[in-house]
Amino acid sequence: MSTGSKRIKISISGDLGSGKSTVCRHLKEKYGLNVYSTGQIQRSLAQKYGMDVLAFNKYMETHPEIDEEIDSELVKIGSQDQDMVLDSRMAWHFVPGTFKVYLKVELDEAARRIMNDQRGKVEIYTSIEEARESLIARKKCENLRYSVKYGVDCSDPGNYDLVIDTTSVGPEQVAEMIMSAASQK
Repeated sequence: MSTGSKRIKISISGDLGSGKSTVCRHLKEKYGLNVYSTGQIQRSLAQKYGMDVLAFNKYMETHPEIDEEIDSELVKIGSQDQDMVLDSRMAWHFVPGTFKVYLKVELDEAARRIMNDQRGKVEIYTSIEEARESLIARKKCENLRYSVKYGVDCSDPGNYDLVIDTTSVGPEQVAEMIMSAASQK
């Protein structure tokens, strides 16, 4: 997918339920980008520790070694000479030279998406309201952790090259928007 020696490296961050993983899947399928996801790593660790994702996020507040392990793996992956997309809240911060994308979504739509998504035993909700409350709590927990640990605000649009509201836009169109903008950088 890259032209000449210039590699395509995209970091995608965003709201929970904004479609990051789905968009990454489209970027892989249509454009051949390698996809790396810290969310998948965190969900598997939560399962390993016998926690749901919210409890695991709170656990990570007092166990910085987990973030450090994930972050160092992210840096290592980002330094590889390959076309890639990094599905990670912190890749924009840890992997220099990526085209930085933030996906945002309205809270009710995010809760609906997460309720309908099959994310395994660590992320099961009985109602839209429960999903919505969990999203609010997780975002607060993550933002606090990243602010304290790294002094950054993942929600600040100024950190990104492109911000897309995915509330009413399909993942295929979002992937096309990202590739179009990244190719012009």
